[in-house]
Amino acid sequence: MTGIEVEVDGNVGLIAISRPAVRNAIDFDTANEIAEALDDLESRTAVRTIIITGRGGFFSAGMDLKALTATGQRPITATRGAFGIVERPPAKPLIAAVEGAALGGGLEIALAADVIVAANNAKLGLPEVARGLVATAGGVIRLPNRIPRALALEMIMTGAPIAAERAAEIGLVNRVVAPGEALAEARKLAEVIAGNAPMAVRAAKAVATQSAQWRDGEAFALQRKYTDAVRDSADAKEGAAAFVEKRTPVWRDM
Repeated sequence: MTGIEVEVDGNVGLIAISRPAVRNAIDFDTANEIAEALDDLESRTAVRTIIITGRGGFFSAGMDLKALTATGQRPITATRGAFGIVERPPAKPLIAAVEGAALGGGLEIALAADVIVAANNAKLGLPEVARGLVATAGGVIRLPNRIPRALALEMIMTGAPIAAERAAEIGLVNRVVAPGEALAEARKLAEVIAGNAPMAVRAAKAVATQSAQWRDGEAFALQRKYTDAVRDSADAKEGAAAFVEKRTPVWRDM
């Protein structure tokens, strides 16, 4: 791989975009590498949580415009959409560890994550309208579902970035840390999530994500598609037994 680094440490997988010369902008090949890495980490039973970050003090500048001009290839994959992630994020929990700027496509990558940890010098925004464009890689779709609609529309229509502290105040960022500490904090959070029953975590994420589209009268019935298997699982029995026996559960993901 040339555009990313992939690591697995225990139950946590890491995808690090490593193109600092272009502020970790994504070209076609890198997008496909991200998609392939996600497929691989999803297939590994031992991996329960995934982190995405950028090397060199940057998260991602989004689309590599120089590469687009040179090749005519947009960084859109057949399996996971733009940047190898935005149209089909992983079913496993995904944490974005943001250092520096996450603007345009960079923020859209972060919005594909379930949780965002950011350094206090990070800037987050969707400047596309200032360039005659629309943030179509999930920006204008996901942002109004993550923060109050009026604040999302302000960011979308002005194109102005906000600081990490402000992003935390409005609920876009979960945790704010000192510069250089975003990945370490994301790892701590990933370890906590990975310590829970993996089948239950995936099901809970799926219901929390999908239920935004459900009507109130049908939500309880529709969630059973995800939760019935968890209720009847070996891990559910193990969780109850471990609680009674006052020990750490041993999850089997089944």
